[in-house]
Amino acid sequence: MPEKKATRSEHEFQDLLRRLELALDASRIGVWEHSIEQDGILWDAQMHRLYETGETCRLVTASLWSNAIHPDDRERAERDFEQAIATRGAYNSQFRIVLPSGEIRHLRSRAHFYVDAEGLPSFIGAEWDVTADVMLNAELARQKVVAEARALALEESNARIEHVADHDYLTGLPNRRLLDKRLAELPADKSITTLGVLHLDLDQFKQINDSHGHAAGDAVLRAAALRITAAIPANGMVARVGGDEFVIVLVNFTDLTELKLITEDVQRRLRKKIRWGQEMLQSGASIGVSWSGDRRARNLLAESDLALYQAKKLGRNRVEFFTRQLQEDLRSKRRLAEELKRGLERGEILPYYQVQLDARTREVIGFEALARWKHPEKGVLAPGVFLKIADEHGLAAEIDAAILKSVLEDRLFWLLRGLAVPRIAVNISASRLADPALLDKLRKLDIPPGVIVFELVETIFLDDSDEKLLAHIGDIKQMGIDIEIDDFGSGHASLIGLVKLRPKRLKIDRQLVTEVVSSAEQRRVVGSIVEIAKALDVEVIAEGIETEAHAVVLAQLGCDGLQGYAFGYPAPATETERLFSSTTSGIEKQKTAVLNGR
Repeated sequence: MPEKKATRSEHEFQDLLRRLELALDASRIGVWEHSIEQDGILWDAQMHRLYETGETCRLVTASLWSNAIHPDDRERAERDFEQAIATRGAYNSQFRIVLPSGEIRHLRSRAHFYVDAEGLPSFIGAEWDVTADVMLNAELARQKVVAEARALALEESNARIEHVADHDYLTGLPNRRLLDKRLAELPADKSITTLGVLHLDLDQFKQINDSHGHAAGDAVLRAAALRITAAIPANGMVARVGGDEFVIVLVNFTDLTELKLITEDVQRRLRKKIRWGQEMLQSGASIGVSWSGDRRARNLLAESDLALYQAKKLGRNRVEFFTRQLQEDLRSKRRLAEELKRGLERGEILPYYQVQLDARTREVIGFEALARWKHPEKGVLAPGVFLKIADEHGLAAEIDAAILKSVLEDRLFWLLRGLAVPRIAVNISASRLADPALLDKLRKLDIPPGVIVFELVETIFLDDSDEKLLAHIGDIKQMGIDIEIDDFGSGHASLIGLVKLRPKRLKIDRQLVTEVVSSAEQRRVVGSIVEIAKALDVEVIAEGIETEAHAVVLAQLGCDGLQGYAFGYPAPATETERLFSSTTSGIEKQKTAVLNGR
């Protein structure tokens, strides 16, 4: 019985060994055993397969193992084993081996210290190929680096996008978006004691762009940005908010005196010329300023904008501080503009007619239709009250159109009553003259040739008029509408412009007429204008005639027509028809009516 029992145990042990070998073989794990006091190492078959030795012998030399290790890993692997021996502890190492084919594989080696049956210190361990794991981890590490690099690039890209979104591309300054964010943050900043906003606009910028090109304009903007930045304290902010507009935000300045000094320094720097190639460009700035003794930032930008508007209106290249009176004045003008717009819709803008006489015969030769506003509450308002506001709010062209429409209606009424109606001059503003649809609008009115005259009353620099504008005026002439230049001699028009435009007639400015009786110099000036006009076959009308003496002198100087209070004040249509002759009566009736009216 004991023998049978021993045999069964032996079989069970052998069976366990076979299973263990199969498991090791399936897992490709090699087993080795190393006796510290002996040079040899016992390898199983799987170890030979891992190292591709092509051998099967159990006993191998230690040099076979060390020589197979990659030269760069050999010292570390041997040191790991020596340390395990010294501590008689566990051995754990990972290294590369170079196979006979030259292929490099990564192995993991682990072993435990034990004392064998003979009492000799030994290690028994296992090794397995971890190349796939190493490669996978390396790829994961590489992908992590790539992912981190991409994340960093994305973060930098987002930062660049955010910077671009908040900054002006040309000057690098904050833009309106960032300015608005800054102004929104200020009320929460309890460290702020004073706050100021400067809204500035570069003077002469459009002229620089037009005469030197946009590259020169860009150079001016960049120079302005640098100069403004240099002038303001470090805790200030400057933003470019539009074409040639900049806004400066200042905080914690001492008082109004310091704010004024900073503003004056900014303006002084911007007045300095800027070199562009071989030329020196001259600019400047109009500045509107608003400030507060606390963190109230909500209205400062709007207030500084109002102050800037005032600075530009008063002549540019100046500084204006916001005041409550300024705000009220602007509100009043806006209210008046709204009333004017409604007045246009209700037909309250009417023509008043002032007579024009032949300088020699005193015969009625024409009328000028002057705009009046029949205000429902304030009565009849002169053009000085509303024309400038109309121009500022884009209503000038509408007033011109309303006056022309009324003039044609009045003229038709007079004709139906059998009256002989002379030519009638109406003002045409620059905005209406520039309207590309003007010709079509005029054709629809079916104006007979020679009955309507257009007076150019706006400040039009005819020397610089482009061919398109001159062609537009030429088309108007072709429709039988004469062109007159108003206020000639006031600086609005020039001799070159006169030659280019070839108007039917010009009107000498009243400022030249006023002193013509008492001043020989003024008479020479007017006489020269008349001679030049005659040389160009242009008729001359003198306006602003207030006395008979003026009329006599101007007739002697060669003027063709006369207009002024000496012959009649502007009057509504109902009071004007008495100056007309009927189609069957003569000139004497007109003369008598004019003299009686005077």
